Amino acid sequence: MKIILFPIAVLTGSLALAQTQTVKDTVKGNTKEIEAVAIVAKKPTVESKVDRTVFNVANSAIVAGNTTWDVLRMTPLVSIDNNDAVKAEGQTVTVYINDRKSVFTGKELKEYLKTIPADNLLKIEVITSPSSRYETSGSVINIVLKKRDDEGIKGSISLNNRQSTKNSQYTNFNLNYHKKGFTQTFIGSYGNNTYVQKGAKNIRSYDKSNKDSDIEYETVTKSENPSLSSTSEFELNDKNNVGLILEYFQSRSKSLSETNSTEYKNGGFFDSYLQTQNEDGFYRNLGTNVFYKYYDKEKNRILDVNLGTNYSGNDSDQLINKTTLKNGIKEVGVTSDNQMRNYYLKVDYTQPLGKSGGTIEVGAKTEFNNHAIPNTLYGYSVINQDLDYKGLSTNDKFHYEDNITSVYANYSKTFFKKLETRIGLRYEYTDLRVRQDVAGTERKDGYGTFLPNLLIKYSFSDKYDVSLTYNRSIWRPWYSEFNPFVTPSIDGTYSRGNMDLNPNPNDRLYLKFGILKKYFISARYMHTNQDYWTTFATENGRNVFLPGNFNGKVEKYYLFANTNQNFLKNKLNVNVGFGWYYIDNKDFNEKNQIGGKSYINYWGGSANVSYSNLFNKNINISAWMEIANQNNGNSYANNTNVFHNISVTKLFPKTQMEASLQLMNIFKRPYADNTTYSQVGTFRDYQKWDWYGVAVTFVKRFGNQKVKENTKTDVEKNAGGAK
Repeated sequence: MKIILFPIAVLTGSLALAQTQTVKDTVKGNTKEIEAVAIVAKKPTVESKVDRTVFNVANSAIVAGNTTWDVLRMTPLVSIDNNDAVKAEGQTVTVYINDRKSVFTGKELKEYLKTIPADNLLKIEVITSPSSRYETSGSVINIVLKKRDDEGIKGSISLNNRQSTKNSQYTNFNLNYHKKGFTQTFIGSYGNNTYVQKGAKNIRSYDKSNKDSDIEYETVTKSENPSLSSTSEFELNDKNNVGLILEYFQSRSKSLSETNSTEYKNGGFFDSYLQTQNEDGFYRNLGTNVFYKYYDKEKNRILDVNLGTNYSGNDSDQLINKTTLKNGIKEVGVTSDNQMRNYYLKVDYTQPLGKSGGTIEVGAKTEFNNHAIPNTLYGYSVINQDLDYKGLSTNDKFHYEDNITSVYANYSKTFFKKLETRIGLRYEYTDLRVRQDVAGTERKDGYGTFLPNLLIKYSFSDKYDVSLTYNRSIWRPWYSEFNPFVTPSIDGTYSRGNMDLNPNPNDRLYLKFGILKKYFISARYMHTNQDYWTTFATENGRNVFLPGNFNGKVEKYYLFANTNQNFLKNKLNVNVGFGWYYIDNKDFNEKNQIGGKSYINYWGGSANVSYSNLFNKNINISAWMEIANQNNGNSYANNTNVFHNISVTKLFPKTQMEASLQLMNIFKRPYADNTTYSQVGTFRDYQKWDWYGVAVTFVKRFGNQKVKENTKTDVEKNAGGAK
């Protein structure tokens, strides 16, 4: 609202001044014509609000030639590790798309966001202090797509070719039709990608076996990823909207891996092996969402009802051939057929409370999850019960079922125009059941959790403010992390889940100072008494990786500074952020006896620079750089990565075409080097990423590309109070 009122006020003042000047000149007998003045209000690329940082990427040079996943990597405060886990200021996140919680995590989320071209992005909100409205396990990232409302048909087609170790191609189309109160959008994409990953592992055991392993591997993965989404929305009148969202995503992949390993025992050579692995995978997801929205702009009332389902299927078949020096050739295969079904109903309501100036928001959600994972081991080594596979279950079916019901309330109010407040409480009850058909193991659990939050902001003036937020959140294990079926891995090790995993509650305190609306200094404190992380154990002579419960206090302290500046009549935009991280793991390490570092501190930061209309030739340039470490619980980084991305885009306004060239990490290829500590030994993992090279993109647009903001209440716009 302030952005709209300011240019109106300036324009009104300019017209009044012009009229006064004309009168004066007429009296003097010398009338002058005053030229019209065009005033354009442009949002800063990065906005820092009480509870979130907003990355406004619409019409920015940074979107050229990129996917939504690429831009997410370049978003301030966000980092992505080598396992594709997305984090904000070092904390785990829940991803929303247009305020709808995404069913994807990890690599599935990555592949889905890569099907959405960055050209469709309006903004990315990094919500570090979410309200009680959100089903959050920490911070929230809300990816907001453009909403087009101009009459007629419009859209775009893009073609992308990316060269890293291998060549990949990607194409996308976006079609939008709007007529009076009806809007229909189709988005489709197809990717043909090839990725190469090289890595090495070093395992050092503490137990009686005194066995060590050095492993090197290379994996080449080819995948075809088509997707299609449809959004239909109809405005019944100026207050009532109904709509239907359909999303389909598919990935068919083939990978070939080669692994070399040398094993040592008591310091001397023990054995070696060469392993090859072929894997076929087929993943598909179908999501539906029927929604109704009532929005009274005059009274600032919103009722939002969402009913939806999500289905995912993930079939995989891995065949491993292993040749050992001592025992010759072994063969084992692994098949799984992962079926996931999710059903939910969500209702949210917001309205002001009388003349007090406060706003109340209440809501509830219930969801049901029913997942089944049949697992089978096959191959002649399994049938003959070779030593490597002796004692393993060859066939079982894992089930995961839960019902999560939640209710919440937020109350927001501003006192004497300077003190903004928000208090909220969320209650969640989880009813959980996991079981195995053949092994007969089963676990039933039910627990309720209160999650309070508080936000206070005081504005000393329009240039200086301070805010304080408190959040309690809970991170629950993903369903597949419970699956206890032991399976061989590509790198020659084994992996399984853990049916005894517990959720991780944590408390966070956040203090932020705003100076001149351009400089922001923040401090964060996070505390937890328990957590679960990946660990490894020696089971029947096998190196097995699994998630495990870890009790013990962990305290994290962060200091962060950020500024966003515009120069040269808003053509040059610079955003720079820098942070210092300190983690106290002393109690955590002593209670779990893992031998890790008791205290960790490191620096990190990022910078985004973009220049629009270079030489007035419709050339846009953007560059991004990030300095990042990866430290997670009992896993510590041995290196600091410097990521970078440079893109140049040429626009052709008359033909509505554009061409862009993108350079990714061309000066240094990024890699991950982490050491994980456990009670039985240390595990060092080195991975060389395939995120580097050159990409060329061509885009053809048609129709009017006019875009409007997604509708939100004044509370949401100004204070970040709800969404």
